[in-house]
Amino acid sequence: MTSGFLAAINTLTKPLDEARVRDAQSSHGEALLAVLQANRALLLQQLQTESSFAEVRKRREETMAAAEGSEWFSSDAEDATWVFVQECLLLLLTLARHLSVELELFNQRCTPSAAKTKTPEMAPPLPPDVLSVAQQKTLGAALQFVVSLGLCPYLAPGVGVPLGRRSAFGATVEKLVRGGGAATAAAGRRLLTTTNVLLRLAEVSSLAALVFTQHLGDVMAALCQLGYQPHRRGTEEEEEKSQELSAEERRMCREALKSLLGKVYQPIVVQELLILQGGPRQSVAAGSSSGSSSSSRAAALGSAPAWLRRLCGQLLSERLMQPHGVQAVVRGILQGGTGGESDWRKCDGVARILTACPQQSASADSYYRQILDLLHFRDKLTAQQFQRVATRAALSMVQEKPGFAHQYLLTPLLAPLHRCTAAAASDASHDQAAVEEQELTRCVEDVYKIWVVGNSPSASLLKALEEALPVIFTLFCFTKQNVSHLRAPCQDILLWYLSHTEASAALSALRRLSGLQGQKNQAAADFHFCPGSDGGARFDRRENLSDEDDALYERLSGEQWRLECLTHLLAELKDSDLPGDFFLELLQELTGWAAAADEAEDDGEEALDVSAMTLLEVEQQVLGRAASQGQRLALLQALAVMVETLQHTVLLRKTTQVVDFIVSLVQRACVGLDQDPDPGLENPVESQTLSMAMGLVATLLSGPQLSSDDYSSMSRLLPPLETLSQKHSDVVVQDLASNLRAVIATRGAFCPENLPKASRRPEATKTTAKNHRVPSGNKTKVQTEGKDSRTSPRPSPHDCKPPTRRPPSSGGGVQYSSAKPFSDWLLEACDPDVPTRAFALRVLTQMVQNGSPEVVQAREKVLMIHICDLENINQNLLLQLFLENLEHDEPFIYLSAIQGLAALADSCPERILERLLKDFQHGPSLPTSDKERSLETRLKIGEVLGDVLSDLYRALKSVLRSDPDDVAVLHARLALEELDDVMRSFIFPKQKLEKKIVVLP
Repeated sequence: MTSGFLAAINTLTKPLDEARVRDAQSSHGEALLAVLQANRALLLQQLQTESSFAEVRKRREETMAAAEGSEWFSSDAEDATWVFVQECLLLLLTLARHLSVELELFNQRCTPSAAKTKTPEMAPPLPPDVLSVAQQKTLGAALQFVVSLGLCPYLAPGVGVPLGRRSAFGATVEKLVRGGGAATAAAGRRLLTTTNVLLRLAEVSSLAALVFTQHLGDVMAALCQLGYQPHRRGTEEEEEKSQELSAEERRMCREALKSLLGKVYQPIVVQELLILQGGPRQSVAAGSSSGSSSSSRAAALGSAPAWLRRLCGQLLSERLMQPHGVQAVVRGILQGGTGGESDWRKCDGVARILTACPQQSASADSYYRQILDLLHFRDKLTAQQFQRVATRAALSMVQEKPGFAHQYLLTPLLAPLHRCTAAAASDASHDQAAVEEQELTRCVEDVYKIWVVGNSPSASLLKALEEALPVIFTLFCFTKQNVSHLRAPCQDILLWYLSHTEASAALSALRRLSGLQGQKNQAAADFHFCPGSDGGARFDRRENLSDEDDALYERLSGEQWRLECLTHLLAELKDSDLPGDFFLELLQELTGWAAAADEAEDDGEEALDVSAMTLLEVEQQVLGRAASQGQRLALLQALAVMVETLQHTVLLRKTTQVVDFIVSLVQRACVGLDQDPDPGLENPVESQTLSMAMGLVATLLSGPQLSSDDYSSMSRLLPPLETLSQKHSDVVVQDLASNLRAVIATRGAFCPENLPKASRRPEATKTTAKNHRVPSGNKTKVQTEGKDSRTSPRPSPHDCKPPTRRPPSSGGGVQYSSAKPFSDWLLEACDPDVPTRAFALRVLTQMVQNGSPEVVQAREKVLMIHICDLENINQNLLLQLFLENLEHDEPFIYLSAIQGLAALADSCPERILERLLKDFQHGPSLPTSDKERSLETRLKIGEVLGDVLSDLYRALKSVLRSDPDDVAVLHARLALEELDDVMRSFIFPKQKLEKKIVVLP
């Protein structure tokens, strides 16, 4: 039966061939009109004569009778095109009524009891409204005729897309309809009739898909005009002829539009509303001029009427207020984009619109939460566009309404991080909900997208991030101990803040993160970060440690690890002055501590008089002193980690920073000069520090072409140098300080001849005069190029030029002069002067690490010698040299020797490790070794490949404490027990009962 209706529709809408289309276009639609009339006449003839159309004729007559009763069907209409449209509407409505009856019968047959009688192999029956492709094509042609001839011609100018702008054939149809009386007084009624029939067709699901897939915009335009177009006032005669719609009919059209907009997929509704709103005058469409088919249709629009623009704007705002409305609007505008430049412009345009919360919004919090939800899409292209919109909207809001943005955007976004701080500060006896992994991961990713990717620093953004910075840093420290995808975003967030905030705020943040200011770990307390199941982290309650030693280790190792992570961040700031400024600030603070300590000692404040104090006052005094001492230790620890970890090129990358560093050292040397006049009481560490500082000054002054800015920065050295020239106990230091001060004050006009040599330690002259030979503990034989070092004259300490020297304490990155031969460095490694020897050892170590050709050649000679004489160990120059210096008392010396042995072990493990293991087990084997200090030397040897043991122990403790895998925890516990046994047996050897006979004199 359905096929009969479709056959009738096919007869009515039989398409034109190409020749007849050309004739229709050339004759201004006359041929088209003739074809439409001929098709209708043929259909009526078939309905009357052919028996196959008997049922169709019967149902058509029933539908026509109902239509005549509702006064929308008129069989004696004079307009041929409207007559054709009526016939199409009549057949389509008849088909819809037939399908509705068939569907009702089908549903009655498909009861649950009937379904039980069918086997699993049987396919379910098809509903009667399922249409084939050919049938859908036939219905599509009929709907095209209905919309083109019975809807679009009756739309007001500016409402919808005109037919003439859709295609060339559409322009022909438009001319035909206009010539046939589309502007008649019955235009509104005809538009209402066509629209009502299309809505009735849409009540059948299969027909609704055909109607709304191609003609949704046209139906929406018709409903907007019918329900909202202002009524034109005229004379009574004109109003009677115009056949205007009644108020009830207009209300029903408005209800129909509301129902339609609620049923259709919202992004499509948004697209159609934007098209109806008209491109040139509305802001949203201006940002969506390309990237989709709907955008090209919008480009064909003229200026929409004012009432339609207001209506579409109101309807778009209503879309925004619905659940997931923001997402629907964004999808509607950006759908079909390719990610190109035009799409990014559209994203920015949408973001500007979303920034202003619509007045109809009942809750600003829910509205802006929808904007944040745009950040959480996983589809690649969709995620990029949505994140761009959300990021730009958030940044625009922060710039325009900072207070509003902080309340509704930034605070909810950072809430998980704030809860970590709140949980850490809360009472441990209360139950505090943990921050789950998914929530914490989403928070970190959102912060990364808005702050780092958005990259629009402002005071509000920096302030909001500053509050959560300690928690992010604690999370970063945790991720550095584990494999986590949160490590990179946390690091980028921290670096972004340190790079974009003001210098004073950045320095204050670094002090807080290093534990020098405020609470050291704001996310610690009874909670901690632990591994999540998806590679992230969660914030949960910490298990209390029963052992006080374990608790102390956890706290101290945690503080040390935080400092190491902080220096890692500083090392990443390669083009920033912040690391150097922070280092110099800590040095200045250290100088202030020293001055305060000396003043307190002079005033006799160290002795605490408790006779006149209450117990509370005594407790406060003791706690205050303990806190002060703890602050000093934290300061020293931070400085030590920075010096050991960061390259000198990171710490002191500008001349002004080098000068600031020197000023701190010289000022530190000036502290206590009045209280320490005796040269015999001179502190060797302070003496070496002073010599390094003055050597650096001499190096700077002997450099090429110093600028006026350089001299201006060095003018700060004038007061401390004057103090040294007047009050230092060493005459050599006084003279050198006076000369350096004169060079700076005269800006290089006065320059003593020995200035290039002044970078050497001042007391080195006296030391060299007293030591004309190498001490017995350094009898290494150096033989290079056929010359014996015992017969070669030993170079004077003043022969080393300052530019080839770097202070050993600058940490890592030692640079050596390639012009100086390998033999000279070997000789300087035997120098009695501590800085000279330590620096030479570090240079030799770096030469080993870099594979210097001279080192490789020397090693090959050693291997050839060992083939001939395995006992002649003295021929291994570097190994012998490092082993001898390992027993030196000065930390600069033996620490450098440890690094050298580690480098040798890496380059030649098969021989070096064998010797080191032998000495580690049985004690030093050198003839000059002090047997009474065997244990100390063995411990130093153990500190060689030492960093690995510390990291291994820390990793095992972390696994034991936080890994959810029981097997991994078991292995970690067994490994820690084994390490504990080994260390205890080494540090606390078993006591042996033995007899000892002592012969008294």
